[in-house]
Amino acid sequence: MSADVRWRRSERTVASREVDVESANAVIAPRLRASWQRSARYGAPEDEVRPVFTGSLDTGSLLYECGNEVLRGLQATLANEPVSLMITDSEGLVLSRLCTDASIVRSLDRVHLAPGFYFAESNAGTNGLGLALADRAPTLVRAAEHYCTGLRGYTCAAVPVLDPLTGALAGSVNLTTWSDQSSELLLALAQAAAGNTAALMLARASGRTPRPAPRGEVFRVHSDRFDPADAPRLSPGWSDALGEVGSALSRGRVVAVVGEAGAGKTALASAARRATRPRDRVLNARPPAPDDVDTWLTLWTPELEKEGTCVIVSGVDTLPAWAAAELAGLFAEARQEGEPPPFVLTAEDAGALPEALAPLVEVVVEVPALRFRPDDILPLAYHFARRDRGREVAFTPAAVRALTACDWPENAKQLRRVVREAASRSDVIDSRHLPAEVFSGVGHRLSRLQAMERDEIVRCLAEPGATVVGAAEKLGMGRATLYRKMGQYGIKARQFRS
Repeated sequence: MSADVRWRRSERTVASREVDVESANAVIAPRLRASWQRSARYGAPEDEVRPVFTGSLDTGSLLYECGNEVLRGLQATLANEPVSLMITDSEGLVLSRLCTDASIVRSLDRVHLAPGFYFAESNAGTNGLGLALADRAPTLVRAAEHYCTGLRGYTCAAVPVLDPLTGALAGSVNLTTWSDQSSELLLALAQAAAGNTAALMLARASGRTPRPAPRGEVFRVHSDRFDPADAPRLSPGWSDALGEVGSALSRGRVVAVVGEAGAGKTALASAARRATRPRDRVLNARPPAPDDVDTWLTLWTPELEKEGTCVIVSGVDTLPAWAAAELAGLFAEARQEGEPPPFVLTAEDAGALPEALAPLVEVVVEVPALRFRPDDILPLAYHFARRDRGREVAFTPAAVRALTACDWPENAKQLRRVVREAASRSDVIDSRHLPAEVFSGVGHRLSRLQAMERDEIVRCLAEPGATVVGAAEKLGMGRATLYRKMGQYGIKARQFRS
């Protein structure tokens, strides 16, 4: 059965339901309808959940640890209630399930809403946790609002959990009960549990501050600020991608620029357009928090109708599914009315492009991570320092070695932050002006005490004339112990030599 036929059939089903979806909350009803459409296109089963099982669960993640701790506390207050409490990952894989009611446990087992099974929209159709993950918004799906008839005996409340350090979707908290039970407080409980889970994750994540929630920034880059002579000369990895994007835009193609976070996807798209059309405006729209999407779309989409404007929508892989569908519809309308403006999407991976936007893309260009472009580190460092300081800044040999030896896991964004902070302290940047993160090659999250120890080791080694022996004495530890600690934190002594 085709997706269109399945959707028409689902529309008739909605119309005949006992629950009047049309009278539902005006904000929720369009989301449910869009989710039903996606479920039909996915080919999700209409009568029973077909299990998709994985044999391995990530029970060592921070989400699993913190989520279970929060849910155990909540479960103690719901001891006599038929409510199942679950944690899922960002793909809809159920990681854990807590429930003391034997009857609902047996029932959930029959529909495979259990650890090890996937419950994304593509697997189970419209359901609470699947829709919460798709739209990245708190969601309540009651009884007959489920796409699959086999799930209509339940009401599910789910809330996405965002990683407090990166802002990425980590997973969800899902509370499920019988459909004839009162659901008034179910969503509030799920929201509280998700918030407490994120707070606990932050408290245990080395004490670092979270990234602020996005507010849907929209800003224009005017052509009179663009000076090609000011742009650094970079390696073929960058310049080839720059040429591909510029060529595709000049031919009127819709381009997706993909690559790791912080690699410079938006900067590359902007530079590519302005190199060939310097008088054009470049508008960059960054995705907002889920609650701000309506305002965000209203704010900038009128620009699609204006000539001489290149539109870049950054991070479309973080857009709620319904917002991506809305954006695709607006772009389609702009194309029907005339020649649309150059349109660029950015995402971390081509496979992560939202289903509604992926068919629009005609050219995909990847920006290599900075660790694969080591020749670009120093040119970018000088460029960032000059731009932020307002004059030329020098780097000592020790600072050069440290910068070029770093893997830059956060890419150019991290390099710019490091250089900006160092340039604010001196016109001649030495290794002692650089933060400990530059010297540490550790690939896992450090505890607060470990981070303090690493930073103190780096501070002692970065002092002028410092040696490993002298640093060990100052730190009050043996030389062998210091070497072991340096190995543990990925710190290399040669990075500090002048």
